[in-house]
Amino acid sequence: MAVPGGLVDGPIYLDYNATTPVDPAVADAVLPYLTSAFGNPSSGHRYGTEARGALDHARARVAALIGTSADRIVFTGSGSEANALAIQGAALVARIDRPHVITQRTEHPAVLESCRALASRHGVDVTYLPVDGDGLVDPAALAAAFTPRTVLVSIMAANNETGALQPIPELARVTHEHDAVFHCDAAQAVGKLPVDVTALDVDLLTVVGHKMYAPKGVGALYVRPSVRLEPLVHGGGQERGLRAGTENVAYAVALGTAARLAADALVAGEHQRVRTLRDRLHARLRAGLGERVRLNGPPTSRLPNTLNVSVDGVRAHELLAAIPEVATSTGSACHSGRDMPSPVLTAMGLPAERSLAALRLSLGRWSTEEDVDRAAELITAAGHGAVVTHSGPAHRALE
Repeated sequence: MAVPGGLVDGPIYLDYNATTPVDPAVADAVLPYLTSAFGNPSSGHRYGTEARGALDHARARVAALIGTSADRIVFTGSGSEANALAIQGAALVARIDRPHVITQRTEHPAVLESCRALASRHGVDVTYLPVDGDGLVDPAALAAAFTPRTVLVSIMAANNETGALQPIPELARVTHEHDAVFHCDAAQAVGKLPVDVTALDVDLLTVVGHKMYAPKGVGALYVRPSVRLEPLVHGGGQERGLRAGTENVAYAVALGTAARLAADALVAGEHQRVRTLRDRLHARLRAGLGERVRLNGPPTSRLPNTLNVSVDGVRAHELLAAIPEVATSTGSACHSGRDMPSPVLTAMGLPAERSLAALRLSLGRWSTEEDVDRAAELITAAGHGAVVTHSGPAHRALE
């Protein structure tokens, strides 16, 4: 398996939840559609039919990854756009006075800001459900939040910071008992775990390319046939009238290729391999730093690649600044030069000091035991206030 050039001799990459390197096989598949196969899929001549065939094939591959048919997939320009189409589209198509939407406090900003836009621009009422100490929504709290005007519930499959897996089938069941539409942002779950829209019983589901080894700038929305949406972009009627604009065939091909690779990897047990590496990293950190290492999020019901831990007595951004050999994320956000606690960890009830000490370590396709062991060594040394000099490349190409 070829390693993307950016990883060779670079820092150890443990930030796969932020973005994934483009798989070389995906890049190879895209190239013809940036050069010779340039046609408009709506054109009736050979150039157009070639592009249309590639678009249809890509759509079928994305559909197969999540257990549905190609006619239910709408290509978008990003996960944020897919979320906006789902949330705003479902709310705006409802012809009632002051429709009501339910989401939860640890959603991605793409969901939260779409809800806020509905509230500020269209007078939609929004309820933000609390989460427990593991970041999970209580289905009983969801049931209690419904009103006669509730038209949509939007709950993510997996949290981008902690990896917490929400009980989506149960939440969807509660939603359908109240005759509302259920949307699931599955950006972090698709490709990392088996995802089947029928088993989840969702009406709308978001897929994001750059979270699964495709380029940034492409996503998709699964739309159950019975669900109506108000389009955000009007025009020529592409994507079944839900997303106008000449289709980005090259990036659709990229997402389709990434979907095929992800399906193959899941069959081969890649998620089990990554889970083993994640747990090895956790064990090494605990061995080096002891009880100072505290897990944030559920111990088992989380993404196989995600480890969010706080190291007592340190500030995460200072720790990472001491080890540029490791590329990962902190559990805080910087605003105007000041570290602020993560809203996700705060919503889970974690104190500010623990949030500011949090590291989000996320593994992926090219993570190795060597990476994990070296990263644990560097983080441990930095946690003890020492600086370990790096000898040798941070990431070696796989044979």
